[in-house]
Amino acid sequence: MNKAVRVVRAGLTALVDGLRAKHGDLVRAARRDAGMVTSEYAMGIIAAVGFAAVLYKVLTSGQVSGELQDIVGRALDVRM
Repeated sequence: MNKAVRVVRAGLTALVDGLRAKHGDLVRAARRDAGMVTSEYAMGIIAAVGFAAVLYKVLTSGQVSGELQDIVGRALDVRM
């Protein structure tokens, strides 16, 4: 391993160790709250699925579908 890499690694290790020593209570608190991440992901997925369902309904409605087909048709008919 390169000497510069060893120096940087040693410095980062010392920094992390110092932060852990100084803010150990914050690290422990963050670990206790780790389970909340799963529920946040679940709520995000539920919201995304709901938004996708509304968007699907809008895009498959008669008027919007006709407009989209018209736009695509005009784009394909453009001469270059």
